[in-house]
Amino acid sequence: MEKEKPKDKDGFITLQLEEGSYKTLTTRNYERRTPYKPNDPKKLTAFIPGTIKKLNTAKGKKVKKDDILCILDAMKMNNHIFAPFDGTVKEVYVKDGDRVEKNQVLVEMK
Repeated sequence: MEKEKPKDKDGFITLQLEEGSYKTLTTRNYERRTPYKPNDPKKLTAFIPGTIKKLNTAKGKKVKKDDILCILDAMKMNNHIFAPFDGTVKEVYVKDGDRVEKNQVLVEMK
């Protein structure tokens, strides 16, 4: 998680980049932004809104890396959601025909 950068007495922050450091002012939007949070690799999410066309897994099922867990129909294209690693399906949050939003959790693995 990104640490809040301390301001100097003039209100500047210092950004460290590969080629050097730079002093800059920040905007109110920058200060109110949502900090970056990496995705949990065990929670598979929809990368685009769409409809679950076919669910190929169930809670407790053992899967191998690259097994197709479900098919997400979005913009008239079938997008396969693959298992990122060998494991067991901890929970399935969708069923065939469900409409899903971007970043909605579809399947959780353990």
